[in-house]
Amino acid sequence: MLACDLVASNQWRALTATDPRVVELSALLQQLPVHPLSARGEKFRNPNGVGRKTADIATQHPGYEGKPTNGNKLNREVLYAFLRDPDQMHANALALRVGIIVGEFTTASANTSKVEGDPEAFEGGLLERRYFARERNPALRKRKIDAVLAEQQRLACEVCEFDFAHTYGERGAGYAEVHHVTPLHVSGSTTTRLRDLVILCANCHRMIHRGRRWLTPNELRELIDACAVSVDDAPACATSTT
Repeated sequence: MLACDLVASNQWRALTATDPRVVELSALLQQLPVHPLSARGEKFRNPNGVGRKTADIATQHPGYEGKPTNGNKLNREVLYAFLRDPDQMHANALALRVGIIVGEFTTASANTSKVEGDPEAFEGGLLERRYFARERNPALRKRKIDAVLAEQQRLACEVCEFDFAHTYGERGAGYAEVHHVTPLHVSGSTTTRLRDLVILCANCHRMIHRGRRWLTPNELRELIDACAVSVDDAPACATSTT
């Protein structure tokens, strides 16, 4: 993701190992806990390797007219994710940079360690870890739920209107999931505001986070509306929480 962001900023051209931007990215990547220090060789994430990665990405671009280098499938997936939504992917890359610089990723979590052989997937795992840590903050979640209940006297998903209490009675009273809508590169490590959070049901929350590019609540709502037009009944957005 970070290498692709660099290539995108360079008008989709590869960068050499001596380019200051490549040298800087090499130093940054070496701070990621992808492998223990004892297992790293002298060439681990060095400028030559980063430069080759930018070439692998740049030569997969649809506008490239030469022979592609030996890039893998994930290189292409990340590339096309940037082409489909450059602003969101650039924001994700900036968020990852911030997380590395401020030391949020000093050790690998259980989830990210499962993909340590896959640097790009590892980056995505770190980004999710940083993102979800705020959504799962119990104090912040309680404040948001209390504020919505005080104002509306109910907790309804802001995408599909599903209400746990209405469906499950007392067992579902006061329950909902909380989603952070402010881009990570904007909010950084600052205090999260309640207006940056939305109430969601479990299914809508998972659909927002599914895939390499996460949807906004509005985009998911538009998707549901579009599906409803093409079928007799609108999709049951949140009838299951498993």
